[in-house]
Amino acid sequence: MSSIDDFVDLIGQLPGAERTDRARWSQFDVVGQRFAYLWEPTVTVGLKQTIAEQLALVGERPDTFEVQFTAHGFGWVVVHLEKVERDELAELVFEAWRLSAPAELVDERADRLPR
Repeated sequence: MSSIDDFVDLIGQLPGAERTDRARWSQFDVVGQRFAYLWEPTVTVGLKQTIAEQLALVGERPDTFEVQFTAHGFGWVVVHLEKVERDELAELVFEAWRLSAPAELVDERADRLPR
Protein backbone atom coordinates (compact mmCIF):
# COMPACT_ATOMS: atom_id res chain seq x y z
CA MET A 1 0.00 0.00 0.00
CA SER A 2 1.05 3.61 -0.46
CA SER A 3 2.48 6.15 1.94
CA ILE A 4 2.97 9.89 2.10
CA ASP A 5 6.57 9.34 0.97
CA ASP A 6 5.31 7.46 -2.11
CA PHE A 7 2.96 10.32 -2.97
CA VAL A 8 5.66 13.00 -2.58
CA ASP A 9 8.12 10.92 -4.60
CA LEU A 10 5.65 10.46 -7.48
CA ILE A 11 4.85 14.19 -7.57
CA GLY A 12 8.56 15.00 -7.58
CA GLN A 13 8.99 13.10 -10.84
CA LEU A 14 6.57 15.36 -12.73
CA PRO A 15 7.91 18.46 -14.52
CA GLY A 16 6.88 21.79 -13.08
CA ALA A 17 5.27 20.37 -9.93
CA GLU A 18 5.65 22.66 -6.93
CA ARG A 19 4.71 22.12 -3.29
CA THR A 20 3.41 24.82 -0.95
CA ASP A 21 2.98 23.91 2.71
CA ARG A 22 0.04 25.44 4.56
CA ALA A 23 -0.88 25.22 8.25
CA ARG A 24 -2.89 21.99 7.94
CA TRP A 25 -2.15 20.71 4.44
CA SER A 26 0.16 20.98 1.46
CA GLN A 27 -0.91 21.90 -2.04
CA PHE A 28 0.70 20.93 -5.31
CA ASP A 29 0.58 23.08 -8.44
CA VAL A 30 1.98 22.91 -11.93
CA VAL A 31 2.61 26.33 -13.49
CA GLY A 32 0.13 27.91 -11.07
CA GLN A 33 -2.61 25.32 -11.59
CA ARG A 34 -3.55 23.22 -8.56
CA PHE A 35 -3.73 19.47 -9.06
CA ALA A 36 -3.29 17.89 -5.62
CA TYR A 37 -3.53 18.32 -1.86
CA LEU A 38 -1.94 16.36 0.99
CA TRP A 39 -3.30 16.02 4.52
CA GLU A 40 -0.56 14.26 6.49
CA PRO A 41 -2.54 13.71 9.75
CA THR A 42 -5.19 11.66 7.90
CA VAL A 43 -2.76 10.10 5.37
CA THR A 44 -5.01 11.26 2.54
CA VAL A 45 -4.57 13.23 -0.65
CA GLY A 46 -6.97 15.13 -2.87
CA LEU A 47 -6.50 14.71 -6.61
CA LYS A 48 -8.05 16.45 -9.58
CA GLN A 49 -9.88 14.04 -11.90
CA THR A 50 -12.61 14.18 -14.51
CA ILE A 51 -16.09 14.06 -13.05
CA ALA A 52 -16.67 10.68 -14.70
CA GLU A 53 -13.51 9.27 -13.11
CA GLN A 54 -14.42 10.78 -9.73
CA LEU A 55 -17.82 9.06 -9.81
CA ALA A 56 -16.36 5.76 -11.02
CA LEU A 57 -13.67 5.63 -8.32
CA VAL A 58 -16.04 6.51 -5.49
CA GLY A 59 -18.72 4.17 -6.82
CA GLU A 60 -16.36 1.20 -7.10
CA ARG A 61 -14.43 1.66 -3.83
CA PRO A 62 -16.10 4.07 -1.39
CA ASP A 63 -13.85 2.86 1.44
CA THR A 64 -10.79 4.06 -0.54
CA PHE A 65 -12.08 7.12 -2.43
CA GLU A 66 -14.38 9.98 -1.42
CA VAL A 67 -15.87 12.87 -3.33
CA GLN A 68 -13.98 15.97 -2.25
CA PHE A 69 -15.73 18.57 -4.44
CA THR A 70 -16.42 19.48 -8.06
CA ALA A 71 -15.27 22.72 -9.66
CA HIS A 72 -14.79 24.07 -13.17
CA GLY A 73 -15.79 20.77 -14.78
CA PHE A 74 -13.49 18.60 -12.67
CA GLY A 75 -14.19 16.17 -9.85
CA TRP A 76 -11.74 16.11 -6.97
CA VAL A 77 -11.24 12.81 -5.16
CA VAL A 78 -9.94 12.13 -1.66
CA VAL A 79 -7.65 9.08 -1.72
CA HIS A 80 -6.83 7.08 1.42
CA LEU A 81 -3.17 6.30 0.70
CA GLU A 82 -3.05 3.19 2.86
CA LYS A 83 -5.72 1.59 0.64
CA VAL A 84 -4.11 2.03 -2.82
CA GLU A 85 -1.07 0.39 -4.37
CA ARG A 86 1.74 2.65 -5.55
CA ASP A 87 1.11 1.77 -9.23
CA GLU A 88 -2.53 2.90 -8.97
CA LEU A 89 -1.49 6.04 -7.10
CA ALA A 90 1.02 6.80 -9.88
CA GLU A 91 -1.78 6.68 -12.46
CA LEU A 92 -4.04 8.93 -10.39
CA VAL A 93 -1.28 11.47 -9.66
CA PHE A 94 -0.24 11.53 -13.32
CA GLU A 95 -3.82 12.11 -14.47
CA ALA A 96 -4.28 14.95 -11.96
CA TRP A 97 -1.05 16.55 -13.16
CA ARG A 98 -1.93 16.02 -16.83
CA LEU A 99 -5.31 17.71 -16.38
CA SER A 100 -3.55 20.81 -15.03
CA ALA A 101 -0.20 21.06 -16.81
CA PRO A 102 0.31 23.17 -19.94
CA ALA A 103 0.35 21.30 -23.24
CA GLU A 104 4.12 21.65 -23.72
CA LEU A 105 4.85 19.90 -20.40
CA VAL A 106 2.30 17.17 -21.14
CA ASP A 107 3.82 16.66 -24.61
CA GLU A 108 7.33 16.56 -23.12
CA ARG A 109 6.32 13.93 -20.55
CA ALA A 110 4.17 11.98 -23.04
CA ASP A 111 2.46 9.00 -21.40
CA ARG A 112 5.35 8.09 -19.08
CA LEU A 113 3.89 7.51 -15.64
CA PRO A 114 6.01 8.31 -12.62
CA ARG A 115 7.42 5.14 -11.06
